[in-house]
Amino acid sequence: MEHPFLIVVSIFKVLGLETLAGLAFEYKHVLYTWVVMALLIGCGYIASKKVDLVPSKLQNLFELILSGMEEFMVTVTGEEGRAFFPLTATIFIYIFISNLIGMVPGFYSPTASLNTTLSCALIVFFYTHYLGIKLHGTHYIKHFLGPVWWMVPLILPIEIIGHLARVLSLSFRLFGNMMGHELVLGILFMLAGAFFAPLPIMALGIFVAFVQAFIFFLLSVMYFTGAMEEAH
Repeated sequence: MEHPFLIVVSIFKVLGLETLAGLAFEYKHVLYTWVVMALLIGCGYIASKKVDLVPSKLQNLFELILSGMEEFMVTVTGEEGRAFFPLTATIFIYIFISNLIGMVPGFYSPTASLNTTLSCALIVFFYTHYLGIKLHGTHYIKHFLGPVWWMVPLILPIEIIGHLARVLSLSFRLFGNMMGHELVLGILFMLAGAFFAPLPIMALGIFVAFVQAFIFFLLSVMYFTGAMEEAH
C-alpha cells in the first residue's frame, strides 16, 4: 500500500522535479532518516551551544533523558557499561524519534523499512563481537565453545545460529511493529481521517514507539554485557 501523503515528495512534485519526487518516494526511508538525523543534530547543537550551571529547558531535558538512561544501563552492566553508553543512547534516541516521526502527517517512519532496522541490528551485532574481542582477545572464542571440550561440535553451531538470529530478532521485531502501525494509520486516514478516527491509534502509537525503542536498547545492552563477561 502506498503512503497516502509524503510532504517532501509533494514539494518536489509542486516544483516540477518528478525524478526527484520518484526517488524520494522510492527511498523514503533514507530521506526521512536524514530528516531524523538533522532534527537530532539540530536539537543537540542548540542544547549544547550554551551549557550553563543553570541549564536551559532543552539542556535540562537532554540531561534528564541521558542521565536516566545512563543510570539504568549501569545498573544492568556495571560501571564498565559507561564505555558503550554513547552508542546505546544514540540507538535508543534515534529509533524512538524515527518511530514517532511517522505519526506526523506527511512524514514516514524510517523504522517501518527493513533496511533501516537491519542496519541498526547489524551495528549492534558487529559491535558486540568487537567488544568481546577487544576485552578478551582470542579467548573470546570460548563464548562459543561451551563448558567442556567434547560438547564443542554441538554448542558451536547452536551459538553461531543464536548470534545470527539476534540480527533477525532485532530487525524484524521493530520493522513488523512499525510497518503495521504505518499501515493501520494510512488506512484510517484514507477512510475516516476527517472524523479523527486515527487519534486513538496515534495515542497508542506513542506508547508502541517508546516500547519498541526501549526493547531494542535493552537487548543491545544485554548483548554487549554478555560479550564483556568471562566465558564459563
